[in-house]
Amino acid sequence: MEVLEENVEEEQREEELMKALEISDELHNIETKPSVDQVCVPSDVSDFDWNSIDISQLPSSYKTNSPREKKLLRIADHYLQQYTHLCPDRKPLFLYPVNECGIKKFVSTTVRPTLLPYTELYHWDGCASFVCDYLTMEPLKSPLIPPSSLYSPTTILKYQRGNCFDFSVLLCSMLVGAGYDAYCVNGYATHDICSLDETLEVCPLLRKPQEVAKEIMKKSNKYRVKSSPDLQSKFELQQEAKKKAETEATHKNKERGEEVMEVEKSTHDPLNGLRVHAWVLVLSGKREVPEPFFINPFTGNSHSTMDEHFLGIESVWNHKNYWVNMQDCRNGCKDLIFDLGDTVRWEIMLSETDKPLQVLLDAEEENELFDRNMDDIVSDQEEEEEDTSFAMPPSWVAPIQISPREFETRCSQGKKVILYKKAKLEKWAPYLNRNGLVKRLTVYADLHFHIYKSMEPETERVMEFYNEARVDGLQKRAENASEIREYFVGRDDFKYFQHTEFGKRGKKISVAGTRTDMNSRPIVQMKECFHRNLEKPADEDVAERVFLIMEEMIHLTYHLKDKYITASKKDFFKPTEKYRKQSEIMTPEMCITYQAGSSVKDKKLLPLYNLLQELTEEEKQLKQQVRQSEAEVLNILKIRENEEADIKLTVSIYNTERNEKTKEQYEATKNAMEDEFTVHEEQDLDYLEPFLIQIGHPEKMTKGQVLRLRDDCLTDFKNRLIAKANIIQARFEKEVEELKKKNQQFQENQNQLSREEEAVFLADYSETMFRIHILALRLNREKQTAPQKYLALEEKLRKDPRLAVHLSYP
Repeated sequence: MEVLEENVEEEQREEELMKALEISDELHNIETKPSVDQVCVPSDVSDFDWNSIDISQLPSSYKTNSPREKKLLRIADHYLQQYTHLCPDRKPLFLYPVNECGIKKFVSTTVRPTLLPYTELYHWDGCASFVCDYLTMEPLKSPLIPPSSLYSPTTILKYQRGNCFDFSVLLCSMLVGAGYDAYCVNGYATHDICSLDETLEVCPLLRKPQEVAKEIMKKSNKYRVKSSPDLQSKFELQQEAKKKAETEATHKNKERGEEVMEVEKSTHDPLNGLRVHAWVLVLSGKREVPEPFFINPFTGNSHSTMDEHFLGIESVWNHKNYWVNMQDCRNGCKDLIFDLGDTVRWEIMLSETDKPLQVLLDAEEENELFDRNMDDIVSDQEEEEEDTSFAMPPSWVAPIQISPREFETRCSQGKKVILYKKAKLEKWAPYLNRNGLVKRLTVYADLHFHIYKSMEPETERVMEFYNEARVDGLQKRAENASEIREYFVGRDDFKYFQHTEFGKRGKKISVAGTRTDMNSRPIVQMKECFHRNLEKPADEDVAERVFLIMEEMIHLTYHLKDKYITASKKDFFKPTEKYRKQSEIMTPEMCITYQAGSSVKDKKLLPLYNLLQELTEEEKQLKQQVRQSEAEVLNILKIRENEEADIKLTVSIYNTERNEKTKEQYEATKNAMEDEFTVHEEQDLDYLEPFLIQIGHPEKMTKGQVLRLRDDCLTDFKNRLIAKANIIQARFEKEVEELKKKNQQFQENQNQLSREEEAVFLADYSETMFRIHILALRLNREKQTAPQKYLALEEKLRKDPRLAVHLSYP
């Protein structure tokens, strides 16, 4: 019968799928078109085979149904028949899919309320963040129908992957365990929500905080002094606000122009309103939740119940019951009322009962003890007459457990990448990267491409410097393979910009006995820009100086004079080798001068010659500066490479697993304590000597003397153990009290302490914490070993030849 029911169910699902596919002619090729799903889903998802998982070690509750679960399945089947008869146009309900063992399980019993021992998971946002980070998203096999299987949260956690229903059941289990009134939702959502496409969403790290309204409602007070009237023109304020709004609108329109294609892609989804999705509903009341809200388990983000991305709800369920939505979802979820006690809007499956679950379980077990064969007869009667007192059976899922390492590692393989609008967010598990990187946000210039930078020299990079700490006043250096741009601030020579262009390299030339790199980039042009120096006339104050190396030319442009639109210029042409050999070194053709506002040419060659000599010398110095800049870049890159190769992370003293120093101190102290204990054990002390002295060392003792001697020895030893434990306890309490005083003093004087004083305090604080930790270990050890020591001494006394005659036991 179960096989026939499964076949009927599959046929119904196929019929529903065919009906949905006939809605639009565009659906024929929808699966073959490239979609965002291929971008958002990790590449390893499609390679995983759920049929290959090991189910041999799963508990028996995964492989069989209890009598109460069988009864629940019969009630659910009867409920589904009534629902199909009353609502023939609606899709079949998601009631009892098969689990990983192929056994039908009611969805409510798959929810396993669990409170995990991590502070972050006591709140809904921590639970949602953990689920979306820990699990890898798998799309539904068909976007139009719910899945045919629903695996246990323990299996989903083990393999760290699942679809939206798996995400929702796990998150709902954690939220219910944390005290929230949470429910799994089977409904419909947009393509972006179902496919985990956040490329149109702004990254949460880049979102601006909501502006708080300036006008705050205050309680009326008739004794309050009236404020002075506002004399500012409201018309002017309106005009300013209008201009600001127009500016913002213009800016937004420019951004929208880049996003038209993305917006059109989401609005023209042919399956809009038909895509099945599961999420979590949190109702108000418990945990001080003011109003209901949704949680998308794929992202961990909360949404209003009126969010337009959620298009409808078929049903909701938790670990106690199952409700079907009877409200109109024509406008999505905006008009839905989430009062599950309203039987008109929400059709409940199981009647509410006040009987405790334990009583029902005991009654069921008692019936089974009397006659197991009566189950079939009773079940037939229950099909005809609905049992209004039936309560939901307990969950068949094993306890949900997450180890500290799994909780810390979070992401699958320790890394997760999320694509946002113009941004990419990467997350890593702590200590996974050698450089300690746990989060990196990359912001793109637009929606389409990104220029990558590397640590290789002569590649595109931008370096910023503290110009106040540099002699040359360098503020920023931008470099690529063909140029270097340098920006300066506060220089005495008024230079604020320098641009160097490089040519292509020739063949590498090595010169013996020299360390000069003969294959450095050849300099083609060097340009300098200067601010105005008011101590000089404008036509003598250079604004731009260009050294054309290949052309052996120097171009000077001076600052503009007042009321002039052209600037004075000088072009110098260096003498060639032919002219250098001649006696006449400077000729009029070697300098072309334009003097703004004057047509008279400067006929004196000596000043031009001296200026050319100065410029030639400055050109040499400028070349050296360029090579120094290249060397500085290489040195900085080398330093950064060494730093990244030898990164030492700061580990908390409380992290005993990774703090090597604390671990070494702990092991040394532990070994010292063990050695001390061993030495004391190995020492051949006569523990009876003090008590024998008191009675005069008799050669023979009566039984009464032996018993008294033994009791005195044991009593003294017990008192010494108690005294030792009390001493350790007193030291422990003293250290704790000193720690509280130090902490209080630090909080009172925190704002007045310097960095050095704060560092000294933290070091002292850490040392005190370490002493407290060691004392706690010693105290615990004393309490654990004291009974053993007492019994060991008692055994030694019994075997002592001086007492053995009277203390031997049968």
